[in-house]
Amino acid sequence: MKRRKLLVAAGLLGIASRGHTQAAWPTKPITLVVPFAPGGIADITARTVAEAMGRTLVQTIIIDNRPSAGSVVGATVVAKAAPDGYTLLLMSNANAVSPGLFKKLPFDIVKDFAPITTLGFFDLGVFVAGNSPFLALKDLIARAKASPGRLTIGTISVGSTQHLAAELFKTKTGVDVLIVPYKGTPAVLTALRSGEIDAAFEIVGPMLPQVNAKVVRALAVTSERRYAGLPEVPTVSEAGITGYAVASWNALAAPAGTPAAVIDRLNRAATDAVAQPAVRQRLQDLGVRAQSGTPAQLEALLGAEIKRWGEVIRAAKIEPE
Repeated sequence: MKRRKLLVAAGLLGIASRGHTQAAWPTKPITLVVPFAPGGIADITARTVAEAMGRTLVQTIIIDNRPSAGSVVGATVVAKAAPDGYTLLLMSNANAVSPGLFKKLPFDIVKDFAPITTLGFFDLGVFVAGNSPFLALKDLIARAKASPGRLTIGTISVGSTQHLAAELFKTKTGVDVLIVPYKGTPAVLTALRSGEIDAAFEIVGPMLPQVNAKVVRALAVTSERRYAGLPEVPTVSEAGITGYAVASWNALAAPAGTPAAVIDRLNRAATDAVAQPAVRQRLQDLGVRAQSGTPAQLEALLGAEIKRWGEVIRAAKIEPE
């Protein structure tokens, strides 16, 4: 009887100890690896949400920028980190594109990460110069069909969301256009305004000042719904390309094997952050639609995006590196 009491007491002590450990997490700063350079939309999104999450978790979240092609460097750091919730990845559609762009990756983007939540989605647009003769998307498509191979569309680098969105546009419309990749958004904008290219696919946020100044005109946005800041601009689908929908996104993920209780705590902290009016307004100013979700929803999104962009890459005959 005495031995049984001791065993019960020990068991209760173990349960209490485990409960205290879970309740105490986090006990030190968390590192959020951002696979993009400082100052961009993804970086500012990460910093805005991380600051709000830190207040909820009562811990500092440190941003560690690790820019690289396909977000490979940053994702590798997190995939190899201890699965304790103290090292996180700012995941994006770049991670969904990478399996189709690289012959071999140092990680499995599905198996080596534990999804936490989406943070936000940002729209792309189809833009022309302010003095362009194309007043609607149908005009652009008509010209492309009338002069195969002559119309030029600018995007940033091959394999970017902008580039693949343009490739998907080619496939969906059946037009023969020349897609011209540039090193960055400033180069695309310069080419568009000078008449070097006829149109451009670019993220809406950075283009808004140019649209408001009327030196650039938006013909359509690529998402499923109209962009709040440009309510008069139709979606590509509304403009006649049924089934076309593209949006870039950011999310949070942890190394695979991170305890479910920690994932849940992070999900709740991120969801609370994204729901805060100040955070939502800051993201809206960047052209980002704040939106959180469950780990299962992020897992489904990642799987669907890997499949879709893999098909686009193959159709575009982009050779994996």
